[in-house]
Amino acid sequence: MKPTASETHAPGITVDGTGLLCVTLLLRLRNEIGGAAPGTVVHVVATDPAAPLDLPAWCHMTGHHFLGPVAGAADAPVYALRIAADARPTRAGAPWHAVDPEH
Repeated sequence: MKPTASETHAPGITVDGTGLLCVTLLLRLRNEIGGAAPGTVVHVVATDPAAPLDLPAWCHMTGHHFLGPVAGAADAPVYALRIAADARPTRAGAPWHAVDPEH
């Protein structure tokens, strides 16, 4: 069986979102990866059942690369993403809204 992309990359950052709903998780994720070098692999521990949908959607919106679930996570689901060099910022209190460059 071929390993998934997330299994082949060790994380440079791990964000623990255990018990957080996705909006709070995304706020924590955004804060913890701010300033990380492009190409850094991030593992996100996420127990919110919406995370498998919300994390890829957020990555698509911001330009980060969603790598998928990490197989073999012991206690809680873990998802991997890679920091993009040209990521688009989101509003301070609203991680689902891109910063409007005209304002």
